[in-house]
Amino acid sequence: MAVLEVLRTIEQPISHGEMAARLDQRGWEPATLYRNLMDFAEAGLVRRSDLGDHVWRFELVRGAHDASAHPHFVCTACGGMECLPVIELVMPRGKAPRAVRQRRVEVHLRGLCDACG
Repeated sequence: MAVLEVLRTIEQPISHGEMAARLDQRGWEPATLYRNLMDFAEAGLVRRSDLGDHVWRFELVRGAHDASAHPHFVCTACGGMECLPVIELVMPRGKAPRAVRQRRVEVHLRGLCDACG
């Protein structure tokens, strides 16, 4: 429940290391936290994303309307990231990879954030 509570109160995906730091004072073992995050992701309660830096980040799926992934903005200078509103990508008719047709893709926009730009 502590893991879900942290995910409920944050506004952007969090890494396992960041979660461990937030719950360190409660005496949680990092391996237990990781297993919880992975179990929640497998159950569909949590979305797991790699934003290009080979670090899994986790965020709470907040309801049926949030079942599909939304885009994220990643700053190329500081590495900061933020969630973006859902966008619709219109593809021309023709061949597209199956994952695109089935809407099982992640969209990441990269650039400089306001602080770095």
